Amino acid sequence: MPQLQKIMKEESKNIRKKFIEEHRGYLLLFVGFTVIAFCIMFINGMTSSIPHPMGRMFIFGLLYAICWALAIVLLIAFFRWVACWRNFKRFLFGCACFATLVALFYAEEDWRGKHDWNAYKREWEAKGQKFDWDAYVPAPVPDDQNFAMSPVWIARVKYNMNDPEKLKTWYGDRADSDDVSKFFALCPVTDSALAGTNWASHMMPTTPDLPVRWTAARRLDLKPWQSYYRNVEETNSSAEISIFPQPQSPAADVLLALSKFDSTIEQLRKDSLLPYSRFPVQYDIDDPGAILLPHLAGLKNFAQVLELRAIAELQIGQTDKAFDDIKLMLRLSDSIRPEPFIITHLVRMAVLQMTIQCIYEGLSEHKWSDAQLAELDSELSKINYPADYKFSVHSETAGHAKIFEWIEQKRSRGGELLALINSGNSQMPDSTVRLLETAFHLMPAGWFYQGNMQMAQSDRAWSSVPAGDAQPVISPQAVLQASNTTAAVFGRSTPVNFLGRLLAPELSAYAKKTAFAQECVDLTRTAIALERYYLATGQYPATLDALAPKYLQEVPADIINGEPLQYRTTPDGRFVLYSVGWNAQDDGGVAISTRPLMGTGINVDEGDWVWQYPKK
Repeated sequence: MPQLQKIMKEESKNIRKKFIEEHRGYLLLFVGFTVIAFCIMFINGMTSSIPHPMGRMFIFGLLYAICWALAIVLLIAFFRWVACWRNFKRFLFGCACFATLVALFYAEEDWRGKHDWNAYKREWEAKGQKFDWDAYVPAPVPDDQNFAMSPVWIARVKYNMNDPEKLKTWYGDRADSDDVSKFFALCPVTDSALAGTNWASHMMPTTPDLPVRWTAARRLDLKPWQSYYRNVEETNSSAEISIFPQPQSPAADVLLALSKFDSTIEQLRKDSLLPYSRFPVQYDIDDPGAILLPHLAGLKNFAQVLELRAIAELQIGQTDKAFDDIKLMLRLSDSIRPEPFIITHLVRMAVLQMTIQCIYEGLSEHKWSDAQLAELDSELSKINYPADYKFSVHSETAGHAKIFEWIEQKRSRGGELLALINSGNSQMPDSTVRLLETAFHLMPAGWFYQGNMQMAQSDRAWSSVPAGDAQPVISPQAVLQASNTTAAVFGRSTPVNFLGRLLAPELSAYAKKTAFAQECVDLTRTAIALERYYLATGQYPATLDALAPKYLQEVPADIINGEPLQYRTTPDGRFVLYSVGWNAQDDGGVAISTRPLMGTGINVDEGDWVWQYPKK
């Protein structure tokens, strides 16, 4: 037994000795290359303008040197091995087998991806969904009947667009016409009352905030705006803001300051009577994600000016003028309703809150006539944000499908998409961008189809959030379920879903904003019906059932749970009307205001969504 162990030990020793002798050259090369690479990296580190800790530089320099040296030695060994004809034939055979496997893999993945995507499309097209982007593009309308072709709109878009070529694709030569130039001089129309060259040179002081206040049972105080306009003009007359020699009422000073925009507003009001509205958005470009929407900022600015005007007009007793401005605000919101973009409908919701603030202030002081209230209710009854939500989410599916197809047809376009994404708030490291660009080139076409289907499945989950049509319900539970579905699809990064993870929007906030906006419409319509009842009888009804069918064809239900809205009269002769809100529990008609008032004016996630007038 000892003799056997001795023999085995000697054999092991001989094997190690033989290996060292046979590979001594490689070992010497490895050591040599390691030393050379380490010296080069160490010298670069020492001469770098950026200081590096000595110990850290030594360790990382050694690791990099070893890796480089090992790679070079293995490459030399491979070339020596393949130089043998026998080994070369083996190598060629291995390459042929590998290439065949790769080709089979790509062919199978391409077939499977396309087959699954086409099967998914057939299933849902049979149920009415459309996957063609062109199906969501608003139909063209005659220019002479198009509100979006107003010279006011052309001037505002021209102000926003710095690229003459892009402007030409929107409005052609008309952008330089005399009627447009007249309004361009007053651009941008904003609540700052600074326009033209003044906008660039006078950014201070900052304008007062314009948060939603009716949700917290508050009216808009115009005193900060009065002070703002007077201070700007008194400290710099080149701002060209009209003011009285002595302060007047806040409403009178605000209206005078904004009077510089009267001609613009009146032209906009005149053109708003045109039957159609379709902005010349370039829907036909290859990448829907690169479509420009320069008109949205202008639309929101117009609404802010109209809100200030309408509230000021109400405060000095010009109810008819305030009513006309509110109608124009509703028309502005409706003018972009056919657009398939989520951002468009978010802007519409923001304009809606400004509009409701004006309606609220008139209702709180019984300033509207029954005829005016009936007309406002008629306009508000046309708003269906849950339907618009579904439309925009379905259009996302079609838009994503077009983007997937656009990149698959020419893989280098993936870099263009990454550059567009990287230009936003989320900045990816350069190494990640390069890795993704390589992945775009190597992906089988079938993975684009599979990723497309995953995006469609996620969008399908989100489009299913609103339940019902006549009285839609958007519950927090439905939003949570859609979030879980999306997390199951995109929670773990895979080669198939990485593009979807880049493109997929976060829709839970959009769903919640849709629920809140539609509830605001329903509360407003119910409050209008209550006011009409009050004008007819001198008091508010004991229950909401008294409003139908004379003042409302059907009393709106709570969008959160489909149950009746909560309502009670108060000892001061008024009422409290509310939805249970996003927490889906009755908090007794208590809204939780933000401090200070900002955004929606309340914490939308907690407390109730309440319509209640300020205490007398």
